[in-house]
Amino acid sequence: MELATLILFPFFGFGFVFYFLPSIVALVRGKRDTLSICLLNFFLGWTLIGWIIALVWAFKVDVGIPVR
Repeated sequence: MELATLILFPFFGFGFVFYFLPSIVALVRGKRDTLSICLLNFFLGWTLIGWIIALVWAFKVDVGIPVR
């Protein structure tokens, strides 16, 4: 029983990290829209298109807001 747990645990752990990869990238990069990216990833990450959109959004460079 312990051997099966040791073998299967990394697969579930890596799957969890892979699923939330867009959220992790947004948090590490300090994005302005981190909450929106996390919510999109949480609710639509199970669809491939939602996960890809969240990942692209997390890697996109924030454009500075011009000050008048």
